[in-house]
Amino acid sequence: MKTSAKICLMAALLFVWGLALAQNYPTQPIRMLVPFTPGGGTDISARVVGQKMTEALGQQIVIDNRVGASGHIAMEITARAAPNGYTLIMSTVAPMAFSPALFSSLPFHPVKDFTPVALVSSTVFAIIVHPSLPAKSVKELIALAKAQPGKLTFGSGGAGGASHIATELFQLMAGINMVHVPYKGGGAAIPAVMGGEVFLYFADVIAARQLVAGGRLRALGVTSARRSAIMSDLPTIAEAGLPGYEMTSWNGVLAPAGTPRPIVDRLNAVIVRILPLPDVAERLAGDGSEFGKNTPEQFAAFVRSEYTKWRKIIQTAKIKIE
Repeated sequence: MKTSAKICLMAALLFVWGLALAQNYPTQPIRMLVPFTPGGGTDISARVVGQKMTEALGQQIVIDNRVGASGHIAMEITARAAPNGYTLIMSTVAPMAFSPALFSSLPFHPVKDFTPVALVSSTVFAIIVHPSLPAKSVKELIALAKAQPGKLTFGSGGAGGASHIATELFQLMAGINMVHVPYKGGGAAIPAVMGGEVFLYFADVIAARQLVAGGRLRALGVTSARRSAIMSDLPTIAEAGLPGYEMTSWNGVLAPAGTPRPIVDRLNAVIVRILPLPDVAERLAGDGSEFGKNTPEQFAAFVRSEYTKWRKIIQTAKIKIE
């Protein structure tokens, strides 16, 4: 038998095997790993979607928070798990697109080691600044930073996280140089900017709205391509003085590479049916997120584009974490 014929036969057998598995799937609880602490946006997305998946599939979705190493522990566990649909991960842009450029080595490959299932949500950030900062707009902030290179400080929820990379992209596009002060999560970064330890921070819009409404901080713009429904009176950074700027974080469900396509299709169909449900959409929107609806192919293409996009940006900005 020729090699090409053998390959076709093997592919056909794998498809039939996967189809047989999918017909009875799932027959046991499904573990969904979350790379970050309980209570954060990714964890909330996993629990909201996981609860509805449990109802739809008839098997418990068990949320497993595996925190540490910038999300790499959970990613490695998932990458090495059996590709049978019983181990999933709710991942984000950070380990999938930032980490490959930030770290010299990883225990997983974000494209080769995973099968994208469905994009779940995206989160927008807002620039919040201490009232003592004289800048009252994005343009004024850029002008101030250019006039005082290396003098302004910005906080982040940790080196390599979304708030850090959002600010680095801002610096790169604006041609400015500020000093990075990393904190252990947004829960520590927000009090730092409120207390004047740093001048600014890129916070998720829910946190930003609460702080601005209380008069404790000032917001200058949002990171999305269009205005956020959460802070509709706030301009985008692009329209406020930095054309072309855009940065959002996202959450999506992935499975280990090699997971049978019929199982992936089953999971995708369930998730995209769940996302528009009023209670789910409201909960995700209340967390500053927007639900996404797409096929596994569309999500895979999105992951590849994010991987390429952020690798180039991070390398250009010369950001590195060891």
